[in-house]
Amino acid sequence: MELNLTGKIAVVTGGSKGIGLATVRTLRAEGAHVVVASRKSSAELDALAGPGLVHVPADLTDSDAPAAVVAHAVEVFGGLDVLVNNAGGPPPGVSLPRFSFLPLTDADWRDMFEFNLFSAVRAIRAAIPVMVERGGGSIVNVSSAVARQPGAMNADYAAAKAALTNLTKALSEEFAPQGVRVNTVSPGPVRTPWWTDEGGAADVLAAAFGTERDAVLERVAPEAMALKTGRLLEPQEVADMIALLASPRSASTTGADVLVDGGFHKAV
Repeated sequence: MELNLTGKIAVVTGGSKGIGLATVRTLRAEGAHVVVASRKSSAELDALAGPGLVHVPADLTDSDAPAAVVAHAVEVFGGLDVLVNNAGGPPPGVSLPRFSFLPLTDADWRDMFEFNLFSAVRAIRAAIPVMVERGGGSIVNVSSAVARQPGAMNADYAAAKAALTNLTKALSEEFAPQGVRVNTVSPGPVRTPWWTDEGGAADVLAAAFGTERDAVLERVAPEAMALKTGRLLEPQEVADMIALLASPRSASTTGADVLVDGGFHKAV
């Protein structure tokens, strides 16, 4: 399918690895110019280097950083058509999952919301005026299936993502008449560095369940989360949906929350 993204200007936060990297790769393959915001680059991102790709080193929990990234896109490429708020997950220095609400401090809650909600709020605040001036655009916020199906683990993360999903629908109501579509993609568990890095979710769950990390990735986690596909998702599967929502081919889709979760979410 031709997504009609050639020449479009996109910002992708958290774009050096995982879902963000897959999204950057997909948007570039579709002909978009992409500004990538992340704390540091990666070998995989560097391999995509070219005139249509710019990396901006940024700590998105810095209150000034998201607007600076948007401003850089305008300066380098002349505008902004697509914003993908992908940055999220464990704040720097934090390993998830966490198994109880009670140990979480006010600082833990603030850090989680800064990274998973307020960084997106600030990027959107900067992006919408630029998009409206250009006649419209698409914002895709990467939420999570746990925003709809909370559990005992990671209460702060689920709450932050639920807020992002709610915000998305509110923004879609206000700005659709001005040509700005706002949607969420809500992944289930995805085989990203969050899971696979040393000390990541696979190691945390392996210690909790008394098993090996490979068993967690291949069998234990999919079974525990009742994934009907029987496996963790691949980043590209989420990136494909993000690209479709970013595309003019989704011109009548706004305020949607699209689950890409392997059957994790069970409710209607």
